[in-house]
Amino acid sequence: MLTLLLLCCGVVSAASPSTRVPDTPAGRALSEWLEAFNSDDRARMDAFSRRWSWDANAHGIEQWRADVGGYALLDIYTNDASYILFRLKTRTNGQDEIGKLRLRTTEPPSIEQLGAWRVPAGSRFEPVRFDAAVRGKAIEAIARLLAAGYVYPEVGRSMAADLKLRESRGEYRAIRDGKDLAAKFTDDLRSISHDKHLEVRFSYVVQTTDPSPDPAQESKRLAAVNCGFVKAEHLRPNVGYIKFDAFEDARLCGSTASAALNFVADADALILDLRDNHGGGGGMPEYLASYLFSARTHLDDLYTRTTGVTTEVWTSPGVPGRKFVDKPVYLLTSTGTFSAAEYFANVLRNLRGATLVGETTGGGAHLEEFREVDAHFALRLPTGRPLTKSDWEGTGLEPDVRIPAADALETALSLASGRVH
Repeated sequence: MLTLLLLCCGVVSAASPSTRVPDTPAGRALSEWLEAFNSDDRARMDAFSRRWSWDANAHGIEQWRADVGGYALLDIYTNDASYILFRLKTRTNGQDEIGKLRLRTTEPPSIEQLGAWRVPAGSRFEPVRFDAAVRGKAIEAIARLLAAGYVYPEVGRSMAADLKLRESRGEYRAIRDGKDLAAKFTDDLRSISHDKHLEVRFSYVVQTTDPSPDPAQESKRLAAVNCGFVKAEHLRPNVGYIKFDAFEDARLCGSTASAALNFVADADALILDLRDNHGGGGGMPEYLASYLFSARTHLDDLYTRTTGVTTEVWTSPGVPGRKFVDKPVYLLTSTGTFSAAEYFANVLRNLRGATLVGETTGGGAHLEEFREVDAHFALRLPTGRPLTKSDWEGTGLEPDVRIPAADALETALSLASGRVH
């Protein structure tokens, strides 16, 4: 859990007697931060922010301190003039957290980043020092996964070769932090593939062997967000409107989706708002589409390189309640419409004649798998793609009616009204 990244001041009472804060600009900033934060003195924290030119959110700092009650500094893992990775313990419940402080190399120096992350229960924090051997081993593993599994083999091999070439040139040598190194890897790989699903991730704690969410916690999370469904309304003159911001697991959220679709079943036209929908899956795109076709329909074929298998995707033969067929459908899009939301929009436009209204979508067409690189790095590896019509990875879907996303609903209502009598 991220306590407050890129936020603000503060920390602690006393450091452990064996923990020595380095006498560097970053070390001095850390010491002042600890003292100001633990003092619970608003004026002192404000003075700290001014001294270090930090655009701090005062309310956020107060909420942060209320959550943790202050800190004890347990250990420091770096001794760099502008960067420190350190370990803390909260006063409220003795929870371990990992903190990071980075200074801008200005004169005088100023704080660029300061935050702390909770170490999940049962996890083990393990500081990683990136020498040539550690970095090279991670790069070799990432390159191997790319060459063997990326959805387009030639692109995968090109990315693998480029990563090794950059390492040989020393482009990664000065990067001391794992998250920064992962971000640099990601940027370099995307500069070749233009694939927004491709990502290298880093964890300060040793990764668990089973990343699957706890079923009870997942059910609680989905209930709290109503499975991503934000609104289901009837708008004049009898236009159904559904806004949903994620495609969650149909096994857990099918009843919520059915309730929304049945609520608008009597409308003469339907607007589906995907402007804030960044994707997901879990069979929900096919489940929702099942309400929009009168008979079982072949939606697409999905190819996976790692297995060599092409899978047919069909609507469900039967869904609860009434369907919405033989009536116009409009989909609202934005630059944030991404991944499964784009897949859903593409299918409905190609097979259902749906009209896309808004902005060009984000450009995420590929299917990905998560692969462990080592105890700290992981790779979100695109290994599959839909085969119907086109691959919109990196380019997005062009709307039928181009309009700023903020105006898309009003425009779609006008279009629908012309077809509703």
